[in-house]
Amino acid sequence: MKKIYSLFALLSLFMLSGCSVYNFTGTGKIDAKTFQVNFFQNNADLIEPGIDRTFTLALQDLIMNQTNLNLVSNGGDLVYEGEIIDYRITPMTATAVDANGQAGAAQNRLSIRVNVRFMNKKKETDDFEKAFEFYYDFPGRDLPTGSVLNTAITTIFERITQDIFNESLAKW
Repeated sequence: MKKIYSLFALLSLFMLSGCSVYNFTGTGKIDAKTFQVNFFQNNADLIEPGIDRTFTLALQDLIMNQTNLNLVSNGGDLVYEGEIIDYRITPMTATAVDANGQAGAAQNRLSIRVNVRFMNKKKETDDFEKAFEFYYDFPGRDLPTGSVLNTAITTIFERITQDIFNESLAKW
């Protein structure tokens, strides 16, 4: 009976080791051990101070939290670099004309676009350069400052960093 349990345990271990190629994030098998995220300079026409640092840290945090890769400042197996190329606030819907003859925006949209260059030193066929963009809509009566701006930037960067992660590492 002990032989059967031992054989079953050995077979189970063997079968489970075959599944270790994938993890719950879907990153598949990655030969890389390290990654680096270079500073994403804000080159947009409209500059919002600090979003370059916020974005760079958000991308680093996402990759650290979803992989076993180690963050390094240079010489990484995977390298992310690029720039914020667009930061724009656009009125989306108009309200009726007020007593002064002025029409206002019922809803505004903050859009951010980031250009990313990804280099995989272990597998150069995975390299790409691509722009990623997302937006956040907010009421026209609100100004894009304080908590409205923080919520918008957090929402936008969560989506953009996840899209970058999926494009670079999620190999289903």
